[in-house]
Amino acid sequence: MQNVTIYSTPTCHFCHLAKEYFKEHGVAYTEYDVLSDMQKRQEMVQKSGQLGVPVILIGENVIVGFDQERVASLLGIK
Repeated sequence: MQNVTIYSTPTCHFCHLAKEYFKEHGVAYTEYDVLSDMQKRQEMVQKSGQLGVPVILIGENVIVGFDQERVASLLGIK
């Protein structure tokens, strides 16, 4: 399984959908709240080039937003 990281905020609907999807499929992930952690917010912007959340990292792949099809493809979920 690849490393999965999600940069999110507590009120982001699509962030919640992504995390529920991960839980549903048994995907372990690391979460960073970029609303309260300025260092992680800067890291997210450096990796993605933008401030929108969620930003999901799967291995070296960067996904801005919750693109369920791409997430499933990268994680091998059918």
